[in-house]
Amino acid sequence: MALYVQKFGGTSVGSVDRIKAVAEKVKGFRDQGHQVVVVVSAMSGETNRLTEMANALNDDPAPREMDMLLSTGEQVTISLLAMALQQAGVAATSHTGAQVGIHTDSAYTKARIQRIETDDLKADLDAGQVVVVAGFQGVDEDGNITTLGRGGSDTTGVALAAALGADECQIYTDVDGVYTTDPRVCSKAQRLENITVEEMLELASLGSKVLQIRAVEFAGKYNVPLRVLSSFEDGPGTLIVAEADQDEDSMEEPLISGIAFTKNEAKLTLLNTPDVPGVASRILGPIADANIEVDMIVQNVAPAGDYTDFTFTVAKGDYKATKKLLEETVIPGLGGGELRGDDNIAKVSLVGVGMRSHAGVASKMFRVLADENVNIRMVSTSEIKISVVIDEKHMELAVNALHKAFGLDKSDIESE
Repeated sequence: MALYVQKFGGTSVGSVDRIKAVAEKVKGFRDQGHQVVVVVSAMSGETNRLTEMANALNDDPAPREMDMLLSTGEQVTISLLAMALQQAGVAATSHTGAQVGIHTDSAYTKARIQRIETDDLKADLDAGQVVVVAGFQGVDEDGNITTLGRGGSDTTGVALAAALGADECQIYTDVDGVYTTDPRVCSKAQRLENITVEEMLELASLGSKVLQIRAVEFAGKYNVPLRVLSSFEDGPGTLIVAEADQDEDSMEEPLISGIAFTKNEAKLTLLNTPDVPGVASRILGPIADANIEVDMIVQNVAPAGDYTDFTFTVAKGDYKATKKLLEETVIPGLGGGELRGDDNIAKVSLVGVGMRSHAGVASKMFRVLADENVNIRMVSTSEIKISVVIDEKHMELAVNALHKAFGLDKSDIESE
């Protein structure tokens, strides 16, 4: 007998018929003798509907009240799923985040889990119950309902699995696993049998939307076996493992597990900026104070030696605000400089633990892009990642060319 924590997203429970299908899937595990904790999201579209109603009543709703409101979406789903399980002959009980003992800090709309009480949970499991838990929510020390932010149900699932010592945390979605890249952009993308936590963190941070970053961090920190599966079809999915297990054959060539990309980038360059100590802080400090995250940074020394060109990227949604801040605050404070911006860019990234032990991945990437006449505007690297900024119009061409060049088109692809 194994203990599984299964998380089903909004699409998976988006209708009465889909809730019935989830109940049948859970029943299958119980019929095999396994213990099951089910974590569910609000039905698809429900969180948006509640948010729209709040905004119609108040231009700036209080975060505490938003948490009170949005937490009701999951409460609807847990009760309906418990009813469906009971109708199918499966003993089940539903719990909100507060009832199950998920304690968080008081950062409304983006709370972080501090501890989980498991005694009542374990008692229900030992009594033969399927425990259905509302994802995305918890309670602070003062008894206020809190929410974990968008995608927080993934984090709830992994955190419960860690607290209970579950054999596996299964994340059911509308895709059947983690792919080498987005199949909507590259038709030859392949599902990975497994991928490391480290690689999954990179892919999630670079735009892959299969899993939330916090959930993957939790899995890595507490060594929770994590598997991504489809709610709508059977299959092995993708197992996210702690470390790569490479054999002799796989060591013969660089291993790239996936290609991530995003169009949600904008680039800004300050030309002819004084090349003096502290200039980077004077540029980026006001941007940080405005709670705008900076991604890639490149600083060049101009030929004269007294001036530098400073380039960085931000999320496309922050482009106008950043540009205004530079024009009105930063440039006058520096005593001048020319500003150039471009919000028609894309970032394409190769991710793979094989980069640690193989040279030549970057040069091959650059050669492939050059052969396709794709110009590279910025480069950023880490131990297991290489990212380039290119013109947005070339993104799909670049992804497909790199996918083929690094052998990811093969149907038997597997991240070792």
